[in-house]
Amino acid sequence: MQESYGFWSLLPPLIAVILSIYTRQVFISLLFGILVGWLIIAQGNVFQGSLQTVQALVDVFADAGNTRTVMFCALVGGLIIFMQRSGGVEGFIRLIQRVLARYADAASEGNAAPNRKAQRMVAFMAWLTGLLVFVESSISVLTVGALYRPLFDKLKLSREKLAYIADSTSAPSSIIIPFNGWGAFIMGLLAVQGFADPFSTMFSAMVWNFYPFLALLLSLYVAVFQWNIGPMRLAHRRVQDEGKLHWDHSQPMIADELTDVAVKEGVTPRAFNMVAPIVIMVTLMPVMLAYTGWAEAAKAMPGGSWGNILLLAIGKGSGSTAVLIAVLGSLIISMILYKAQGIMGLREMVDLVLKGIAGMIPLALLMVLAFAIGTLCKQLGTGAYVAELTRAWLSPGLTPFLIFLVSCFIAFSTGTSWGTFGIMIPIAVPMAQQLGADVTLAIAAALGGGVFGDHCSPISDTTILSSMASATDHIDHVKTQLPYALMAGATAALLYLLMGIL
Repeated sequence: MQESYGFWSLLPPLIAVILSIYTRQVFISLLFGILVGWLIIAQGNVFQGSLQTVQALVDVFADAGNTRTVMFCALVGGLIIFMQRSGGVEGFIRLIQRVLARYADAASEGNAAPNRKAQRMVAFMAWLTGLLVFVESSISVLTVGALYRPLFDKLKLSREKLAYIADSTSAPSSIIIPFNGWGAFIMGLLAVQGFADPFSTMFSAMVWNFYPFLALLLSLYVAVFQWNIGPMRLAHRRVQDEGKLHWDHSQPMIADELTDVAVKEGVTPRAFNMVAPIVIMVTLMPVMLAYTGWAEAAKAMPGGSWGNILLLAIGKGSGSTAVLIAVLGSLIISMILYKAQGIMGLREMVDLVLKGIAGMIPLALLMVLAFAIGTLCKQLGTGAYVAELTRAWLSPGLTPFLIFLVSCFIAFSTGTSWGTFGIMIPIAVPMAQQLGADVTLAIAAALGGGVFGDHCSPISDTTILSSMASATDHIDHVKTQLPYALMAGATAALLYLLMGIL
């Protein structure tokens, strides 16, 4: 039986969150939070706690899924630098400029005041791309960042806004269109709770999953109408008036060697050289999910139709394997494409991949720390403790509202929406059943709260990836995104309160 640490289990994630916002040193804050957690487990023994902290970082790689995810993050650096060096990014920019020909002056060189219509169009396209790449939240934010960062820079749109759009369309679209690992995980949790048709139950609850819908609609409004409030307004003015991509004290979440790569001399920029690798990576994702989950799906559904087995296989596939193979496949095919066009030789491509990986080392380290603190919170029982505290407060009318708030707090403290789902669904379902509350509303509240809390958390892997993909300072991203997320979250909480009472 897992030992209960009670209130002490809250300290590591809270310390990490508060320190990261106060000091702006995310690495040190996460590491200190992990150290505090292991000191608690070691009952204050500094030597033992320090040794366990080091071992916890090593143990991150004992999980094959974690290792594959860290490798994926590093290799994406190679893909980004490929697309820039081959002229793919520049070609895509020129293609978009031709599409926006009626606003030709918007992105032309030497223009100090880009046309607002062009800004709105590009921001909307970034939002639409994030919505359509719903197969996996990590791929969604990385795709939006890689595709639109050069355009945002040229049109004098802040990178903080790009990070917000990427973050606000990734997880919300993945959970609303759950034909991916998200859907499979949720259906698995519902099946354990005894639902005969978890697929139907999930979609019934999705109607009441307010936060993802609100986050998508609000980010769409921000993109189309360029609605800047609070820190986002300051970031917008900085770019517009001073032409600065970052604040002077900021530390962008990506190395300069990944953002300042010139097109190879003599190469004609072609959008194909960027679009093709992205399409290959996104396409390989569901293919590998189906491949890795096929055997288990066929065993679970003997005699089932090919289409049903395929859908189940995608749900049961390994997400970490799929993203790793997807980026590897994209890299290899890109090498073949660039070699066939005479753009690069093998030695230059290998050097570029290594340079790209080097630029991603800070992110890989941050992912290791995020995984380590997530595992620590699980061992301390942080989520279970918070959930247990609220059991006595629940009543039929307040059940959805409180479930949403508790899920939000757990996700914010642990930095994981999936971990929150795993904690809260087994609590929310029986609690709603016992109190006579609407079960589908309770499920939706648990899911929505998990996404909301994860969206706000500075230690969330998706939040970190959004900062990295947009090449902005991580804390700047958290600060500029928070007012919008809180607005959508507060509206969702109010809706759950009204629905529960009515």
